[in-house]
Amino acid sequence: MKAVVMNRTGNVDVLAHVTRPDPVPGHGMVLVQVAVAGVNFMDIGVRQGMAWNEMPNPKTLGVEGAGRVLALGEGVEGFAIGQRVAWVYAPGSYAEKIAMPATSLVSIPDGIDDKTAAAVMMQGLTASHFATDFYPVRPGDIAFVHAAAGGLGLLLTQIVKLRGGRVIGRVSSTDKVAVATAAGADHVIVDSEGRFAERARQLSGGEGVHVVFDGSGPTTFQGSLDMLRRSGTFCWYGSVLGGPGAIDIMSLPRSIKLGYAVFSDHIPTPALLRAHAARLFGWIAEGKLKVHVGGVYPLADAARAHADMGSRATTGKLLLVP
Repeated sequence: MKAVVMNRTGNVDVLAHVTRPDPVPGHGMVLVQVAVAGVNFMDIGVRQGMAWNEMPNPKTLGVEGAGRVLALGEGVEGFAIGQRVAWVYAPGSYAEKIAMPATSLVSIPDGIDDKTAAAVMMQGLTASHFATDFYPVRPGDIAFVHAAAGGLGLLLTQIVKLRGGRVIGRVSSTDKVAVATAAGADHVIVDSEGRFAERARQLSGGEGVHVVFDGSGPTTFQGSLDMLRRSGTFCWYGSVLGGPGAIDIMSLPRSIKLGYAVFSDHIPTPALLRAHAARLFGWIAEGKLKVHVGGVYPLADAARAHADMGSRATTGKLLLVP
């Protein structure tokens, strides 16, 4: 089978489209023919040496996708050969085939295509965690969403709106405003230098926002603090762009609450994974949640997808097709 591997840590030139042996499903595992694989900032972090360092090179990248069941390992129940499935956090998804634990899989309902299913797993479950668990958005809440035209930002904006909240989005360029607005953002701030806090406070009536979702790295950290109202919540996520450094907890202003949100805490069991994925699929089927695919690349062009994502010029979700 064909797969995309990284031979060493580094820039996109460390990625190679190679032939590897077909995987064999062991006990409790399922072999899947990959139809679509999702591209995530996490994959860039792995390529740059920020994760998976315990795994020897060359290693196959990717953690998310959709496809059809090819074979079942011993002890697997609840899945059938030919069934359409999607998954999240199954290392090795940049490939034509992948063997993974059955516990990582969800069934794709009729009416949801493979690209949509693959595109909503990592970012959809993350957005769901942020807006329903980490900070359960209430009607009238004002949320600030960084990178509002990205795959996660677009889904998060829609879920906040589904729960009755208002959204102030931040995008890095004017050509992304329309995409963020179409997802439901009530206001969109164009900013690439971290100068957004004052405008956000103005748009929130001078009191500040109830919650800010920030995965944009250390350059936005102080501005996100500054825009929060009393007892507001700071949802920090993502590690690819680095953290804010050491924090003196006694320096945090206005009794705010600060936390690091990790999507895996939303789906700690297979039952929760399937329940939350089913809710996302239900919203999509009902037309309440729209998935914006910003680019589809052949698997062999994974390096180009990484370069495009790293440039911050893309919107929506990027996908690879074997």
